[in-house]
Amino acid sequence: MLTTTMRLPLQTLPTFRVVARLANLRAAAEELHLTHSAVSQQIKLLEDQLGFQVFDRPGRRIVLNAAGAALLSAVEPALAQLDDGMRAAEAAASGAEHRIRVTLLPSFAQRWWMPRMASWRERHPDIAIEVHTSQQVIDLQREGFHAAMRQGSGEWRGLDAERLLDSPLIAVGSPNAARRLLGRGPEALADEPLLGDAPVWETWFALSGLRCRVNPVASFNDAGMMLQAAEQDLGLALARELLVADALRDGRLMRLSPIELVKDQAYALWFVHPTSLRDWPPLKALRAWVLDEMKRSQRELRAAPVKRPRQARVVKR
Repeated sequence: MLTTTMRLPLQTLPTFRVVARLANLRAAAEELHLTHSAVSQQIKLLEDQLGFQVFDRPGRRIVLNAAGAALLSAVEPALAQLDDGMRAAEAAASGAEHRIRVTLLPSFAQRWWMPRMASWRERHPDIAIEVHTSQQVIDLQREGFHAAMRQGSGEWRGLDAERLLDSPLIAVGSPNAARRLLGRGPEALADEPLLGDAPVWETWFALSGLRCRVNPVASFNDAGMMLQAAEQDLGLALARELLVADALRDGRLMRLSPIELVKDQAYALWFVHPTSLRDWPPLKALRAWVLDEMKRSQRELRAAPVKRPRQARVVKR
Protein backbone atom coordinates (compact mmCIF):
# COMPACT_ATOMS: atom_id res chain seq x y z
CA MET A 1 0.00 0.00 0.00
CA LEU A 2 1.32 3.43 -0.93
CA THR A 3 1.89 5.94 1.86
CA THR A 4 0.19 9.33 1.61
CA THR A 5 3.48 11.01 0.66
CA MET A 6 4.23 8.40 -2.01
CA ARG A 7 0.82 9.07 -3.58
CA LEU A 8 1.70 12.73 -4.01
CA PRO A 9 3.70 13.41 -7.21
CA LEU A 10 5.82 16.28 -5.89
CA GLN A 11 6.95 17.45 -9.33
CA THR A 12 3.37 18.44 -10.18
CA LEU A 13 2.84 20.70 -7.17
CA PRO A 14 4.36 23.93 -8.59
CA THR A 15 2.09 23.58 -11.62
CA PHE A 16 -0.89 22.81 -9.39
CA ARG A 17 -0.23 25.98 -7.38
CA VAL A 18 -0.10 28.21 -10.48
CA VAL A 19 -3.24 26.69 -12.01
CA ALA A 20 -5.06 27.11 -8.69
CA ARG A 21 -4.07 30.77 -8.53
CA LEU A 22 -4.88 31.65 -12.15
CA ALA A 23 -7.85 29.27 -12.67
CA ASN A 24 -6.80 29.07 -16.30
CA LEU A 25 -4.66 26.38 -17.95
CA ARG A 26 -3.50 28.57 -20.82
CA ALA A 27 -2.46 31.43 -18.53
CA ALA A 28 -0.68 28.94 -16.26
CA ALA A 29 1.17 27.49 -19.25
CA GLU A 30 2.37 30.96 -20.26
CA GLU A 31 3.60 31.77 -16.75
CA LEU A 32 5.36 28.42 -16.41
CA HIS A 33 6.77 28.52 -19.97
CA LEU A 34 5.16 25.16 -20.72
CA THR A 35 2.73 24.01 -23.37
CA HIS A 36 -0.97 23.85 -22.62
CA SER A 37 -0.79 20.08 -23.08
CA ALA A 38 2.08 19.72 -20.59
CA VAL A 39 0.16 21.60 -17.91
CA SER A 40 -2.95 19.48 -18.52
CA GLN A 41 -0.90 16.29 -18.27
CA GLN A 42 0.65 17.36 -14.95
CA ILE A 43 -2.76 18.10 -13.44
CA LYS A 44 -4.06 14.75 -14.74
CA LEU A 45 -1.04 12.95 -13.23
CA LEU A 46 -1.66 14.62 -9.88
CA GLU A 47 -5.35 13.68 -9.82
CA ASP A 48 -4.71 10.14 -11.06
CA GLN A 49 -2.08 9.56 -8.40
CA LEU A 50 -4.25 11.02 -5.63
CA GLY A 51 -7.30 9.11 -6.74
CA PHE A 52 -9.61 12.15 -6.66
CA GLN A 53 -10.07 15.43 -8.51
CA VAL A 54 -8.69 18.70 -7.16
CA PHE A 55 -10.35 20.87 -9.82
CA ASP A 56 -13.90 21.12 -11.07
CA ARG A 57 -14.30 21.78 -14.79
CA PRO A 58 -17.56 23.62 -15.47
CA GLY A 59 -17.66 24.21 -19.19
CA ARG A 60 -14.20 25.30 -20.35
CA ARG A 61 -13.23 26.67 -16.94
CA ILE A 62 -11.10 25.02 -14.29
CA VAL A 63 -11.91 25.83 -10.67
CA LEU A 64 -10.28 24.63 -7.47
CA ASN A 65 -12.71 22.41 -5.53
CA ALA A 66 -12.84 21.73 -1.78
CA ALA A 67 -10.27 18.91 -1.98
CA GLY A 68 -7.96 21.08 -4.06
CA ALA A 69 -8.31 24.00 -1.64
CA ALA A 70 -7.37 21.71 1.26
CA LEU A 71 -4.34 20.42 -0.65
CA LEU A 72 -3.22 23.93 -1.63
CA SER A 73 -3.48 25.12 1.97
CA ALA A 74 -1.27 22.23 3.07
CA VAL A 75 1.44 22.45 0.39
CA GLU A 76 1.66 26.24 -0.13
CA PRO A 77 3.88 26.91 2.93
CA ALA A 78 6.24 24.10 1.93
CA LEU A 79 6.46 25.35 -1.66
CA ALA A 80 7.11 28.91 -0.45
CA GLN A 81 9.90 27.64 1.78
CA LEU A 82 11.41 25.69 -1.11
CA ASP A 83 11.26 28.86 -3.25
CA ASP A 84 13.15 30.77 -0.54
CA GLY A 85 15.70 27.98 -0.27
CA MET A 86 16.25 27.93 -4.04
CA ARG A 87 16.79 31.71 -4.09
CA ALA A 88 19.30 31.45 -1.25
CA ALA A 89 21.12 28.60 -3.01
CA GLU A 90 21.19 30.47 -6.32
CA ALA A 91 22.53 33.58 -4.56
CA ALA A 92 25.27 31.56 -2.87
CA ALA A 93 26.20 29.81 -6.12
CA SER A 94 26.43 33.11 -8.03
CA GLY A 95 28.31 34.94 -5.28
CA ALA A 96 25.34 37.30 -4.77
CA GLU A 97 24.37 36.05 -1.33
CA HIS A 98 24.95 39.57 0.00
CA ARG A 99 22.21 41.20 -2.06
CA ILE A 100 18.80 41.85 -0.57
CA ARG A 101 15.66 42.77 -2.51
CA VAL A 102 13.11 45.02 -0.82
CA THR A 103 9.83 46.51 -2.05
CA LEU A 104 8.54 49.81 -0.68
CA LEU A 105 5.70 52.27 -1.07
CA PRO A 106 6.91 55.02 -3.44
CA SER A 107 6.29 57.77 -0.88
CA PHE A 108 8.21 55.96 1.83
CA ALA A 109 11.09 55.23 -0.55
CA GLN A 110 11.30 58.86 -1.68
CA ARG A 111 10.78 60.68 1.60
CA TRP A 112 12.49 58.41 4.14
CA TRP A 113 14.40 55.45 2.74
CA MET A 114 16.55 56.98 0.00
CA PRO A 115 17.91 59.88 2.12
CA ARG A 116 19.26 57.22 4.53
CA MET A 117 20.89 54.91 2.01
CA ALA A 118 24.31 56.42 2.74
CA SER A 119 23.89 55.30 6.34
CA TRP A 120 23.21 51.75 5.15
CA ARG A 121 26.29 51.74 2.90
CA GLU A 122 28.48 52.93 5.77
CA ARG A 123 27.10 50.26 8.06
CA HIS A 124 26.98 47.36 5.57
CA PRO A 125 29.22 48.08 2.57
CA ASP A 126 29.21 44.37 1.70
CA ILE A 127 25.40 44.03 1.38
CA ALA A 128 23.81 45.52 -1.74
CA ILE A 129 20.13 46.52 -1.75
CA GLU A 130 17.82 46.31 -4.74
CA VAL A 131 14.93 48.72 -4.15
CA HIS A 132 11.55 48.26 -5.86
CA THR A 133 8.62 50.63 -5.41
CA SER A 134 4.95 49.84 -5.92
CA GLN A 135 1.55 50.93 -4.69
CA GLN A 136 0.41 47.31 -4.97
CA VAL A 137 0.88 44.54 -2.42
CA ILE A 138 3.60 42.37 -3.94
CA ASP A 139 3.70 38.60 -3.44
CA LEU A 140 7.18 38.43 -1.90
CA GLN A 141 7.77 34.73 -2.44
CA ARG A 142 6.47 34.63 -6.00
CA GLU A 143 8.32 37.80 -7.06
CA GLY A 144 11.55 36.95 -5.24
CA PHE A 145 11.64 39.76 -2.67
CA HIS A 146 13.23 39.32 0.72
CA ALA A 147 11.46 42.13 2.60
CA ALA A 148 8.89 44.89 2.33
CA MET A 149 7.61 47.93 4.16
CA ARG A 150 3.81 47.71 4.14
CA GLN A 151 0.85 49.63 5.42
CA GLY A 152 -2.05 47.53 6.65
CA SER A 153 -3.33 45.22 9.35
CA GLY A 154 -0.11 43.23 9.77
CA GLU A 155 -1.69 39.92 8.80
CA TRP A 156 -0.20 38.40 5.66
CA ARG A 157 -0.09 34.64 5.24
CA GLY A 158 3.38 33.11 5.29
CA LEU A 159 5.01 36.38 6.33
CA ASP A 160 6.42 37.74 9.56
CA ALA A 161 5.27 41.31 10.20
CA GLU A 162 6.77 43.64 12.81
CA ARG A 163 4.96 46.85 13.62
CA LEU A 164 7.24 49.86 13.49
CA LEU A 165 7.04 53.15 15.34
CA ASP A 166 3.64 54.80 15.25
CA SER A 167 3.72 57.98 13.21
CA PRO A 168 0.76 60.36 13.62
CA LEU A 169 -0.61 62.57 10.89
CA ILE A 170 0.31 66.22 11.31
CA ALA A 171 -0.64 69.37 9.40
CA VAL A 172 2.20 70.87 7.38
CA GLY A 173 2.65 73.63 4.86
CA SER A 174 5.28 75.69 3.14
CA PRO A 175 7.07 78.53 4.98
CA ASN A 176 4.84 80.98 3.09
CA ALA A 177 1.72 79.19 4.34
CA ALA A 178 3.12 79.19 7.88
CA ARG A 179 3.66 82.95 7.69
CA ARG A 180 0.07 83.48 6.57
CA LEU A 181 -1.20 81.38 9.47
CA LEU A 182 1.16 82.70 12.16
CA GLY A 183 -0.71 83.32 15.40
CA ARG A 184 -4.04 82.04 14.05
CA GLY A 185 -6.01 79.01 15.24
CA PRO A 186 -7.03 75.78 13.48
CA GLU A 187 -10.07 77.46 11.97
CA ALA A 188 -7.72 79.49 9.77
CA LEU A 189 -6.47 76.28 8.14
CA ALA A 190 -9.98 75.55 6.89
CA ASP A 191 -9.80 78.67 4.72
CA GLU A 192 -6.56 77.56 3.07
CA PRO A 193 -6.25 75.31 -0.01
CA LEU A 194 -6.09 71.76 1.34
CA LEU A 195 -4.45 68.70 -0.21
CA GLY A 196 -5.40 65.07 0.30
CA ASP A 197 -8.52 63.25 1.46
CA ALA A 198 -11.53 65.16 2.76
CA PRO A 199 -12.55 62.60 5.45
CA VAL A 200 -9.07 62.64 6.97
CA TRP A 201 -9.05 66.44 7.14
CA GLU A 202 -12.53 66.51 8.64
CA THR A 203 -11.41 64.05 11.33
CA TRP A 204 -8.37 66.24 12.06
CA PHE A 205 -10.52 69.38 12.34
CA ALA A 206 -12.90 67.51 14.66
CA LEU A 207 -10.00 66.93 17.06
CA SER A 208 -9.66 70.71 17.33
CA GLY A 209 -13.37 71.11 18.04
CA LEU A 210 -14.33 72.22 14.53
CA ARG A 211 -17.01 70.68 12.38
CA CYS A 212 -16.54 71.64 8.78
CA ARG A 213 -16.99 70.27 5.30
CA VAL A 214 -13.72 70.01 3.42
CA ASN A 215 -13.24 70.19 -0.33
CA PRO A 216 -9.53 69.64 -1.09
CA VAL A 217 -8.10 71.36 -4.15
CA ALA A 218 -6.20 68.18 -5.09
CA SER A 219 -5.88 64.57 -3.98
CA PHE A 220 -3.09 62.12 -4.69
CA ASN A 221 -2.53 58.37 -4.70
CA ASP A 222 0.99 58.94 -3.40
CA ALA A 223 1.94 60.91 -0.30
CA GLY A 224 5.30 61.89 -1.79
CA MET A 225 3.58 63.79 -4.61
CA MET A 226 1.26 65.48 -2.12
CA LEU A 227 4.19 66.68 -0.04
CA GLN A 228 5.94 68.05 -3.12
CA ALA A 229 2.80 70.06 -3.83
CA ALA A 230 2.78 71.33 -0.25
CA GLU A 231 6.44 72.37 -0.51
CA GLN A 232 5.52 74.37 -3.62
CA ASP A 233 2.84 76.21 -1.60
CA LEU A 234 -0.04 74.66 -3.53
CA GLY A 235 -1.87 73.77 -0.33
CA LEU A 236 -1.65 72.33 3.17
CA ALA A 237 -1.18 68.62 3.77
CA LEU A 238 -1.79 66.03 6.45
CA ALA A 239 1.10 63.59 6.42
CA ARG A 240 2.86 61.02 8.53
CA GLU A 241 5.31 62.75 10.81
CA LEU A 242 7.95 60.23 9.74
CA LEU A 243 7.60 61.15 6.06
CA VAL A 244 8.05 64.88 6.71
CA ALA A 245 10.87 64.56 9.25
CA ASP A 246 13.58 65.64 6.81
CA ALA A 247 11.49 68.43 5.29
CA LEU A 248 10.76 69.82 8.77
CA ARG A 249 14.44 69.67 9.68
CA ASP A 250 15.48 71.43 6.46
CA GLY A 251 12.72 74.07 6.63
CA ARG A 252 11.05 73.01 3.38
CA LEU A 253 7.85 72.36 5.35
CA MET A 254 6.62 73.65 8.67
CA ARG A 255 4.30 72.17 11.21
CA LEU A 256 1.13 74.24 11.44
CA SER A 257 -0.53 72.87 14.58
CA PRO A 258 0.27 70.69 17.60
CA ILE A 259 -2.81 68.55 16.85
CA GLU A 260 -1.93 64.97 15.91
CA LEU A 261 -4.22 62.44 14.27
CA VAL A 262 -3.38 58.85 15.22
CA LYS A 263 -4.80 56.44 12.67
CA ASP A 264 -5.97 52.92 13.54
CA GLN A 265 -3.95 49.75 13.01
CA ALA A 266 -5.08 49.42 9.39
CA TYR A 267 -2.77 52.37 8.61
CA ALA A 268 0.21 51.10 10.62
CA LEU A 269 3.61 50.63 9.00
CA TRP A 270 5.16 47.16 9.10
CA PHE A 271 8.49 45.51 8.32
CA VAL A 272 7.52 42.31 6.50
CA HIS A 273 9.49 39.28 5.31
CA PRO A 274 8.97 35.56 4.56
CA THR A 275 8.99 33.52 7.76
CA SER A 276 11.60 31.16 6.35
CA LEU A 277 14.12 34.04 6.02
CA ARG A 278 13.85 35.10 9.66
CA ASP A 279 17.42 34.03 10.48
CA TRP A 280 19.06 35.02 7.17
CA PRO A 281 21.95 37.36 8.16
CA PRO A 282 21.36 40.06 5.48
CA LEU A 283 17.68 40.27 6.46
CA LYS A 284 18.54 40.52 10.15
CA ALA A 285 20.98 43.32 9.30
CA LEU A 286 18.32 45.19 7.29
CA ARG A 287 15.74 44.86 10.05
CA ALA A 288 18.18 46.18 12.67
CA TRP A 289 19.11 49.11 10.44
CA VAL A 290 15.47 50.06 9.78
CA LEU A 291 14.64 49.98 13.48
CA ASP A 292 17.72 52.04 14.41
CA GLU A 293 17.04 54.64 11.72
CA MET A 294 13.40 54.97 12.76
CA LYS A 295 14.39 55.47 16.38
CA ARG A 296 16.90 58.08 15.30
CA SER A 297 14.25 59.88 13.23
CA GLN A 298 11.96 59.90 16.24
CA ARG A 299 14.70 61.26 18.52
CA GLU A 300 15.48 64.03 16.05
CA LEU A 301 11.82 64.98 15.75
CA ARG A 302 11.36 65.13 19.51
CA ALA A 303 14.60 67.03 20.13
CA ALA A 304 14.29 69.57 17.33
CA PRO A 305 12.98 73.00 18.33
CA VAL A 306 9.76 74.10 16.68
CA LYS A 307 10.69 76.39 13.81
CA ARG A 308 8.68 79.55 13.52
CA PRO A 309 8.28 81.28 10.19
CA ARG A 310 9.89 84.67 9.96
CA GLN A 311 7.59 87.61 9.65
CA ALA A 312 7.83 89.32 6.31
CA ARG A 313 9.94 92.45 6.59
CA VAL A 314 8.27 95.73 5.68
CA VAL A 315 10.62 98.11 3.89
CA LYS A 316 9.76 101.78 4.44
CA ARG A 317 10.36 104.11 1.56
